[in-house]
Amino acid sequence: MAAGVIKKQKTNYIKFLGTAGARFVMINQLRASGGIWVSAGDTNLIIDPGPGSIVRCSNSRPKLNPVKLDGIILTHRHLDHSGDVNVMIEAMTEGGFKKRGVVFCPEDAVKREDSVILKHLIDFPERIEILGPERKYKAGNFEFQTSMLHKHPVETYGLKFKINKATISLMSDTAYFAGLKEFYKSDILILCVVFVEPRKDIQHLSLRDAELLIKELKPKKTILTHFGMTILKANPYKLAESLSHKLGIDVVSAYDGMTIDF
Repeated sequence: MAAGVIKKQKTNYIKFLGTAGARFVMINQLRASGGIWVSAGDTNLIIDPGPGSIVRCSNSRPKLNPVKLDGIILTHRHLDHSGDVNVMIEAMTEGGFKKRGVVFCPEDAVKREDSVILKHLIDFPERIEILGPERKYKAGNFEFQTSMLHKHPVETYGLKFKINKATISLMSDTAYFAGLKEFYKSDILILCVVFVEPRKDIQHLSLRDAELLIKELKPKKTILTHFGMTILKANPYKLAESLSHKLGIDVVSAYDGMTIDF
């Protein structure tokens, strides 16, 4: 690059501020739990800002400024997906001095006595929109759809959206069920894969579930993320590589700070 020329920052991308899944990976910060930053043109959102999200934004290169957020999306209320939602609301609204931005979340994230959003912050955003199954939502120029209700202990939805011409879907926490394939057809499939082997007692996806979903949906690219201890111990990069060879489909393992440009 010639001297004095400043490289323009990309405006259409997703960035993984964390890839931790399940409580022990989050507690020990074996992977960060910052969520996913989405930049679509002039609109910025963060999905599932878990514990440490604000720090991951600050440490990002180039730095991500949460003051520039237009929206916050919670796929569900669990701590690893919502731990930093309040500080992100503070940032998005500049400490409450600017009433701006939208928070999207399931009803049980805010309509309970133990709301994940603190009472004194509830009126800081321009609005809070309650997520429901198979509906469309908009923040700035960014539009997204919710999936059917997932099989998880709390109200949980996946997401589908477009950046440029690419369709991206994010399958948040859920047990596998046949109906998932009806929503998640996309160019890029992001899967939250916690376990290597299925656990009947815990409603999370396993590597075996991921393989079945990839076979059914046939995306151009699959990104595995939200790893539990068994995935980390088995080496997520090798697991993704093995799936790629087996299925003949591009499968990669997300890492903290990974960026996908569009």
